[in-house]
Amino acid sequence: MGGDDARLRAVVSLAQTMAAAHTPRGSWRAAALGACEALGGSFAALSVWERGRGRLRVLVNAGERAEGEEEFPEEEAYPVHQFPEITEFLHERWAGGGEPDAWVETADGAVGGTPCVGVRGYGRGYCQQRVAALRRRGRGCCVVAPIVLHGRAWGELYVARPVGQPVFGREDADFATVLAAVVAAGISQTERFEEVRKLAFTDPLTGLANRRAVDVRLDEAVERHRADGAVVSLVVCDLNGLKRVNDTHGHAVGDRLLERFGSVLSRCGAMLPGALAARLGGDEFCLLAVGPEVDEVIRVAAELCERAAELEIGDGVACGIASTGDPIGPVVSARRLFRLADAAQYRAKAARSTEPVVAGRDGEVIRLADAPPRSPHDRRHLRGSRP
Repeated sequence: MGGDDARLRAVVSLAQTMAAAHTPRGSWRAAALGACEALGGSFAALSVWERGRGRLRVLVNAGERAEGEEEFPEEEAYPVHQFPEITEFLHERWAGGGEPDAWVETADGAVGGTPCVGVRGYGRGYCQQRVAALRRRGRGCCVVAPIVLHGRAWGELYVARPVGQPVFGREDADFATVLAAVVAAGISQTERFEEVRKLAFTDPLTGLANRRAVDVRLDEAVERHRADGAVVSLVVCDLNGLKRVNDTHGHAVGDRLLERFGSVLSRCGAMLPGALAARLGGDEFCLLAVGPEVDEVIRVAAELCERAAELEIGDGVACGIASTGDPIGPVVSARRLFRLADAAQYRAKAARSTEPVVAGRDGEVIRLADAPPRSPHDRRHLRGSRP
């Protein structure tokens, strides 16, 4: 009974730690570590089946990692033809509504005379790659538990023990099946949380970031500027003529204008590494860049103004820029940088300028012709992204 109680506690603990992890990586790590501890393993991995790429990709390696194994590997993946049970067996036996069974493999290639305990009707050919991997990494045995999510094979949970430790048995495989079901529920919850988080920080019309996302990122950017002097630049844009378009052509056409400009903003912003393109609300948009020099931000903003003027509807855009790379005084808060950029944008709008106004440059209008030339690559990039 004591063993049953310990396993029940392990299941509860796994569910709780996964529920407390609000990021995918945190959830993956909690799943692998919890299953490893519950099964008395030394190492665990969680992998996902990427159907479109025909591979089993490792999301996390937890516990005692072998040489070359990373906790969150970027490109550790294996062609599914090396592990066909994840595709053929799952698809034929479990995705249709049956219960998935975990199985055990050893570095010797057999347990009790059966090549793979728990894989009924499948022979040694399905174990060769895993057996080789166990030997290569100094592990004696493993239990593999398929993860089924939303009625489809999602991936697998893998827990191993080192050479010299007791080999997993049928009861361990059955328990691993239970753990895999708990992991599947945790992954589903994390996916829902991520979707909610994405919606909370995304403008539904344009797909750009929203004001909330900008506020969070700008606070972080200003803190970084204060810590290490990183250049933080904010471009605030007001789309001209939206009310006229709505009144004359209807809100559907106005929405199309917002979407088209959002696309132009996103494509221009992509020229600034790591820049955040956002719709603040109504006809207001912005670009937030951390790192690029202010002159590069100005070049991109000037290009943005030019492209906005070429849209078939609307009247271009009024654009203001504030950057810690210019003489604007100490930036001790995100609010100050935002107000400076906003004031520059109002000056551009009042002057009906088709080019950006930059805070700290005496209201100077930066003309595209005055900006240092782009590289041919950058020109081709934007030319190909014209609306």
